[in-house]
This record gives sequence, structure tokens and C-alpha cells, in this order.
Amino acid sequence: MIDKIDWTKNDLIPAIVQDSSSNKVLMLAYMNKEAVELTCNTNLAHYYSRSRQKMWKKGESSGNLQHVKEIYLDCDLDTILLKVVQDGGCACHTGRESCFFNRIDVNEQPSEVLSTMDNYSVTDKLYHTLQERKLADPKTSYVASLFKKGENSILKKIVEEAGEFCFAVKDNDEKEIVYEAADLAFHTLVALADKNINPDLIKQELERRFGLSGIEEKNSRVK
Repeated sequence: MIDKIDWTKNDLIPAIVQDSSSNKVLMLAYMNKEAVELTCNTNLAHYYSRSRQKMWKKGESSGNLQHVKEIYLDCDLDTILLKVVQDGGCACHTGRESCFFNRIDVNEQPSEVLSTMDNYSVTDKLYHTLQERKLADPKTSYVASLFKKGENSILKKIVEEAGEFCFAVKDNDEKEIVYEAADLAFHTLVALADKNINPDLIKQELERRFGLSGIEEKNSRVK
């Protein structure tokens, strides 16, 4: 089937995922050639994460695997449709059956997203929650108010929290060090969310640096 796909337009193609029994749309993801091959060979849905810039098997962290029953291509041969049996009954990282649950009506605020991502890391859960706060009311959400104020306000908070963290370290107060480090990490994640940069990319960069001396790492950077 992979030979039928038109890869000339893009290296990634959209993948619409439906429940094989109800035909309910569960999610939208993207696949490259490797993802399509793995999906066809294993009958388990694999995708390419644009934000993390790497392959991922659906359910590898949460256990909510997608067992692929049927695969279709659209008329232009550049969009794929997967019909799956969804383990756990939820395809969305929030713990919901479908990713498409936020109804937006004219003159109404989108519904608040409840995060129940018990099987995801706290960083992943927080990053997704921060992204969701972009839809929230700035009058009732601190994060939404930061996004509304813009980049300068977000960066000002990071500088402020970095200073407070340094003072806590200087005072050698363990409780305050942890507290202020959490504040600094939180506001740094707000800045990453504002730029749509997944924190997993930071993790990958840190992993890349293992085995390199600090001098080697700095010299390896592209000027």
C-alpha cells in the first residue's frame, strides 16, 4: 500500500483515525513512510510526532494501543484513514474517547479541558494543559492572561523566577530551592508552549549531550 501513497507533496501525510465499530472519529495524527510500514507490519498504529520530531507507537506510554483493522487512502492518495479497535476506550491524551470534544460556539467560551493523563509524565501533562489554556478566559486563568499579555510578560516572569531561585540557593533553604525551581520550570514551560515547542525536544537534546564534554558540546554547535 505504501507504494500507492503520493509522497511528492510532503514527507508527512495526515492520518484520520476512526473507531472500527462506530466510525466515530477518534483523532488526527501524521505518518511518514516508516510509520506506515510499521503500522502495516504490526497492525498497531504508529505515527510521527511533529512536535517531538520522532516516531511513536500509539499507547506506548499509556497502554492505549490502537489495533488497526482497515486502512484506506483518499482519492488524492495523500491522506490515510485508519479504522481501529482502541484499547482502554480512549484515544485522547486527556483520557477521553475522542480528541474532538471541544465545541466552539459563536459568543461562547470553549469548554474547559479536564486533564486525566494519568499515564503521562508530569511535564507532558503540564505542557498539554498549558496549550489548552490558550483557549481559556484570561480573566479566570493565570496562564491565559500571560499568553494574552505576550512574550515580554512571559520572559519577565522567567527572569523574576530565576532571580528568586538564585536567592533561595544562596540562602541554602532546601524547601525554598525546590519551590522556586518549580516556579522557574513552570514559567519556562509557558514560554515553550507559547512557541509550540514540545519539552520532549529539550529531553532529546540533553540525551544527545551524554558522553560529550561541555567544551566539545559548545564547539559542536552551529554558529
